[in-house]
Amino acid sequence: MQPPGRRRVVVTGLGAVTPVGNTRDEFWKRLIAGESGVAPITAFDASLFDARIAAEVKDFKPEELIGRKEARRMDRFTQFAFIAAREAIEDAKLPDDAEFRARVGGVIGTGIGGIITFWLNSDKANENGTWSKVTPFFIPMLMANAAPAHISMAYGYHGPFFAAASACASANDAICTAYNTIVYGDAIAMIAGGSEATVSPLAIGGFSSMRALSTRNDDPTRASRPFDRERDGFVLGEGAGILVLEEYEHARSRGASIYCEVLGYGQSADAYDLVAPDPDGTGVLLAFARALASAGIAPEDVDYINAHGTSTPMGDPAESKAIEKTFGEHAYKIGVSSTKSMHGHALGAAGGIEGVATALAVLHDTMPPTTNYEFPDPECRLDYVPNVARHAPIQVALSNSFGFGGHNSVIVFGKVRSE
Repeated sequence: MQPPGRRRVVVTGLGAVTPVGNTRDEFWKRLIAGESGVAPITAFDASLFDARIAAEVKDFKPEELIGRKEARRMDRFTQFAFIAAREAIEDAKLPDDAEFRARVGGVIGTGIGGIITFWLNSDKANENGTWSKVTPFFIPMLMANAAPAHISMAYGYHGPFFAAASACASANDAICTAYNTIVYGDAIAMIAGGSEATVSPLAIGGFSSMRALSTRNDDPTRASRPFDRERDGFVLGEGAGILVLEEYEHARSRGASIYCEVLGYGQSADAYDLVAPDPDGTGVLLAFARALASAGIAPEDVDYINAHGTSTPMGDPAESKAIEKTFGEHAYKIGVSSTKSMHGHALGAAGGIEGVATALAVLHDTMPPTTNYEFPDPECRLDYVPNVARHAPIQVALSNSFGFGGHNSVIVFGKVRSE
């Protein structure tokens, strides 16, 4: 149980810009249908790269959505965050009075920030042989905190606004921080999640050099295959997922629609390696234990886990084994799915996109599938909700994010409790 007197936090708004849909509703519809957003790269000529596929956001027209002047002053990751946040804020129907705006903050996670701006301006300078062609907005567009800054300015929100950066755990850490800000009474509502836009020669080249990416270029929709024996690496994704977190009593008093409750979270560090997961899973086990303790629940209370599940040879078995160690025999009764099989791995935005998916899973009692699951891996022994979405009761769900540097972040979502 939660400690007496602790402020409760609920989700009252959701927004998404993803490779499988540029709105919350389209994202959920296509996710449940098992549709893939993976295709050959269009952002640049990838013909010379080993990996030539990615999960890109399609039909995204920022100048129409934001306005030409403002859009040109934002990196692509900020554009994604801004649009997803706008959808979430409108969905939550937040009050628009000055007193309320003074108590709204936000934390937006990003693993890399404005790498598209860095790439394009570097190219421009190299082509012309002079740095005079670099846009005067280069630094404001590049910086990781550009996304929360633009959101706060657009809505006049005066609460704490900043960025979180912990690689692929960034968005989950942002949500955890936002949750705490409300629990401690420093805000009445928080705009939280993550955004990333890294489909560029720099990112593809870097991850290719690490041999981290799938090279199933001739069959892109089947390339991301978490927990499947034939997986060969992750597929780079992009996009944003934003949640409006709100203090429960405030949300209830204004008659807000509530998706679910944030029951708690667990964070830890592997203290092991900069890029490889700890084979003993010590850090992940600590994150799970702290999440369950924070939420005041037993392992047997968990119905669904939205896994980190990146489709990498080392990562998937490590996560599966940590779930087995934490949940014991109950682990085999939990639906565990990785939506990265459809929208790819969006790095610092992953936890935001998957947080939106998990909140909707709790609301609709529906587990999104792990697509491309064809060949069981003896090292991955759980129920991965293979290929087809499953309607099943979900009282409690976890959303896992684990990042380079050994950052582990697990969020507990659940149906709103009556007490």
